[in-house]
This record gives sequence, C-alpha cells and structure tokens, in this order.
Amino acid sequence: MATPQILFVEDDVELRELVAGRLRETGYEVVTAATGPAALACVEEQVPDLVLLDIMLPELDGLEVCRRLRAAHPLLYIIMLTARSDELDRVVGLEVGADDYVTKPFSLQELVARVRAALRRIRLTEEHTAPMEVQDEEAPLTFDELHIDPVRREVRVDGEPVHLTVREFDLLLFLARHPDRPFTRMQLLDKVWDIQYEGYDRTVDSHVQRLRAKIERDPSNPRFVRTVWGVGYKFQSEQEEE
Repeated sequence: MATPQILFVEDDVELRELVAGRLRETGYEVVTAATGPAALACVEEQVPDLVLLDIMLPELDGLEVCRRLRAAHPLLYIIMLTARSDELDRVVGLEVGADDYVTKPFSLQELVARVRAALRRIRLTEEHTAPMEVQDEEAPLTFDELHIDPVRREVRVDGEPVHLTVREFDLLLFLARHPDRPFTRMQLLDKVWDIQYEGYDRTVDSHVQRLRAKIERDPSNPRFVRTVWGVGYKFQSEQEEE
C-alpha cells in the first residue's frame, strides 16, 4: 500500500516544521506550502490524499483555497486549521467545502489522531469503490427520485449524478440506512465523524445544509433529510401526504 501523502499549508515556519516532522515520524509523506497560491500549485502538480489547510494565509486565504480545491477535486479530504475563536469562521470553512476543522492551539497527538481517522475513512472509501460482490448491506437504496449506490459511492437525483464530498456521502448513507430514526448531533458525530466529544454540533448542521442543497428539490422544505426539533435529524423514507 502506498504511503499516504499529506499537504500541510501553514505560513508559520516553526509550526509548519513541527507538524510536518511529527506527521513524517508517524509514517506519512508530507509536502508543505506557506501561501494559498503555493498550495494550489502543489495540488495541481500532484493531488494528495489529505490537505491540512490553515485559514489565515498570505496572498490567498484558506477559505478561498478550500473553495477552489473543492470545486476542482470533489473527493479531496480537507481539514481546516483555525486560530480564531469565532465559531462562524469554522462554520464558513465547512460551508465552502472542508470536511473537518481543528482549532488552534491543538496538541500534536490530537491532530495526528484526526489525520489517522480521516485517512482510515479514505481507505475504506477506496475499498468500497473497488469491484466486489454486492452484499445485502451494499445494495443500492432508492427513495422516490433519490438513488444511493453504496458500492460505487454514487448519488443520483432524477437520474442525474450529484457530487458529494466524502463526509456528505457518509452522512447521507448512514441516515438512509436507518430510515425514520432520529439521531442527535452527538450520535452523528460519533458514527460519521468518529468524534466522541462535544463542541462540533455546528459541523453536523453545516453538512446537513450542504447536503440538502444538493439532493433536495426544495432545501427549505426537505423531502429526505428532516429536522427533528429538540433531537437532531432523520432520513424520511416515504413521502408524507399533503
């Protein structure tokens, strides 16, 4: 199996060398960049397995870099790093396409753990897309105009392909495999994000909003991914009578 490659984008020289060194010690190949344009150039030359992307960058900030990377590479896994305390900045990062975020200051142990979990999820995604005999739990799911193929990790609405990020697909598949059952945000963080602690509720909300925008005919009145007030979210299996 090839060594996973990580692009670490950070303008602070000391932090860049410290984090890159720890990731290399863990067994990863690490490429670094100090500016937004440099990061885009690195990805253009070779698409990494994962990007660690600081928000505060010179020349082109991390949010714009994330937006451009997501547009060009829908399945690229992006973890944003932010030193800002304003939760809105982290939510905006998720809304422009980041899969996750880590707030500075962070421990190297926590960061490596998050990277390891992300790469494990990426590996499982690649294994699921490889040719294989379809088992019952991997059979396609169809709900009215929505079609989900767990093996190919494809989603179609009215026959048209919908491009989801890794997290968006995982969230939709998990909910669709448990139709009509409400889940709290903490439960979804545990099952979909592998996060077992509080403080990331808005991550779920942001991904739900993005998912609705892609699969719902009317995101403001969703047919599939429904809000359960006071609880969280559920997948509605059948169209309600009007």
